[in-house]
Amino acid sequence: MDEQTARREIVNIGRLLYERSYVVSSDGNVSVRLDDGRIVATPTMTCKGRMTEESLAVTDDTGKPLSNTKASSELAMHLLIYQERPDVKAVCHAHPPHGTAFAVAGLAIDQPILSEVILTLGCVPLAAYGTPSTDELSVAMRPLVKHHNALLMANHGAVAYGSDLWQAFDRLETLEHTARIAILARMLGGSKNLPADAIEKLINVREAAGYLGESARCQACGYLHDTQMTCSTGDRPERSTQNDGFSINGSGKITLTREELLELLAQAAHSATAGNIW
Repeated sequence: MDEQTARREIVNIGRLLYERSYVVSSDGNVSVRLDDGRIVATPTMTCKGRMTEESLAVTDDTGKPLSNTKASSELAMHLLIYQERPDVKAVCHAHPPHGTAFAVAGLAIDQPILSEVILTLGCVPLAAYGTPSTDELSVAMRPLVKHHNALLMANHGAVAYGSDLWQAFDRLETLEHTARIAILARMLGGSKNLPADAIEKLINVREAAGYLGESARCQACGYLHDTQMTCSTGDRPERSTQNDGFSINGSGKITLTREELLELLAQAAHSATAGNIW
């Protein structure tokens, strides 16, 4: 992608993020990696709904400024993703309300409830909390980036990435849509997971179609066993010692039963309703 096209698309995506309330004020950041390795990124302390093409920042692949505009203070997150994933050309970080509610509750989005999500996104693990704009956040994210196309960050927000900016945005949108459906399903009595054989078929379809490669299979290994697992801050997920439970990684590892998870979601949904944000 050439620089001018990247600038135009970043402004368009920023406006969408703001209009859909995935970001407010100066929250969030977006970047594109050009063919020559330079990074075009959103500027620091700027509303994503009011950016102009001229206001964007440019850096080299190490984050060294190549323009007078200062890039987002969270650019290190983007650089980590680009380093770990040569296939990635664009990154979107935002605070979508329902997805971020999962992150604040200390929950991954990793239950196999929607076939389309398994096909195009895979599970979304939870990275441990790290102070934004510091190396703590990059350290927490690093083990997860290679095998996943979107992450939740504990008490922070969400990030999605892809081969182009629209794919990154689509993955972020899918993350938020899935989180909202999961919360609504709990309000209706609880969601029903797809059976293991159906999930395995979906994984075969997505690999044959090129949606996700074999490197993403660790996302689904928990779905293919009687005991659920989730990917936390490691290259491979850890099996829960309790049937129908799973591990989540916040400030430490917590094992929840399915009933405990549903109760947490019920509390989150009740709080959201009480606050009139639905």
